[in-house]
Amino acid sequence: MNAPTETALGLTESRSPGGRLLKALTYLLVLVVFAGPLLALLVSAFSRVKDPTQLSVIPSGATLDNFRTAFDQGVLTYLLNSFFVVGFGLLLQVAVSVLAGYALARKVFPGMTLVLVAILATLMLPEEILALPLSLILADLPVVHFNLIGTLAGMIVPLGAWGFSILVMTEFMKDVPKELEEAARIDGAGDLRIFAQIILPMCKPALGVIGVFGFTMIWDQYLLPLLVATDSSSYTLPLALRTLRVDPDVTPGVVLAASLLALLPSVIVFLFFQRSFVHGLASGALKG
Repeated sequence: MNAPTETALGLTESRSPGGRLLKALTYLLVLVVFAGPLLALLVSAFSRVKDPTQLSVIPSGATLDNFRTAFDQGVLTYLLNSFFVVGFGLLLQVAVSVLAGYALARKVFPGMTLVLVAILATLMLPEEILALPLSLILADLPVVHFNLIGTLAGMIVPLGAWGFSILVMTEFMKDVPKELEEAARIDGAGDLRIFAQIILPMCKPALGVIGVFGFTMIWDQYLLPLLVATDSSSYTLPLALRTLRVDPDVTPGVVLAASLLALLPSVIVFLFFQRSFVHGLASGALKG
């Protein structure tokens, strides 16, 4: 009964008491390493923390004072700004990604290779290099000559096109059988109907992937709000955390409470779209 069994990787898994104990200790170590900091943040956000280097995972003296003080410091306004930016930014990003992916996957046009290279190049450039030209463009938007500095729109417009999301949608749409598109054209369907009723419904797993990654990318933006925001009324929560951290009148517990508020939306979105996210990653792995 204690004979070793072979795992999916070709390794042997022992069923002896010693092997089970070693496996349990390994799982416990992984749990402590990955879940320990999150648990310490959760507990400390509801505790009176005086020294940020001495956090504990054991609750003691639970209080809501940290959150009350955080709201008094304007954290609720910063949180609403973040939701506004991530809501409209993600909507714009998904729209641009699916349309660009459809054009790159199902159409042939001159310079298509150069467009793909340009999209890949945007993923290779660090944000710091793009900071100066981006701030100049936002100060005088080409063609329309609008100044978006100091507005939430200035944080949304640059997020509309993200190379990662475009490439994900392009690869998924390439795998849609062309026979379906040809049959639809024989029935008289145009490009818009083919895109909306055939291509897009078959790419729902990809939409889950770009939705989760896009939300996290936009929610965690720090450099872009730093370039655009001119006063605290337009701060997003990640940018406000820096202000709270350097404020001598704000205790570490308040900063931890604000950090917990900044963490929760990403966790909730991942849990909500977990099935689509995992399905999308698995589909991409199988196609690769």
